[in-house]
Amino acid sequence: MDNKHVEEGNQLQLDFAKRGGLLPAVVQDVRDGRVLMLAYVNAEAFDVTLKKGMATFWSTSRNELWTKGETSGDFLKIVDILTDCDQDALIYRVKPQGGGACHTKNPVSGKTRETCFYRKLNLNTQNLVAAD
Repeated sequence: MDNKHVEEGNQLQLDFAKRGGLLPAVVQDVRDGRVLMLAYVNAEAFDVTLKKGMATFWSTSRNELWTKGETSGDFLKIVDILTDCDQDALIYRVKPQGGGACHTKNPVSGKTRETCFYRKLNLNTQNLVAAD
């Protein structure tokens, strides 16, 4: 299909070939809009996501499929899936089903962090500081 059909049509035509089989997927909390994490999805992970209704990704570090929450209990229930204009990036709008989305824990509370984006850059010092 031509670009007009990809950009304006109503058929899903995800472009997995563009980045070697992977699409970036921004994971966003549907309740408050916070970005929880960024992960990658291949065609198999996308199909499993649709079948399970839970966010499933391709782990670039382990080279394997993983459904978030299978080991931690912190599942991410899919509410909506958005794609960009040229269908090579996704937003998974989710409802978190556990304590958090990140694999790291807060050293003070010992709890799983709700988002992987828990630090921000101080533009004056160029050091990382707590985001909240």
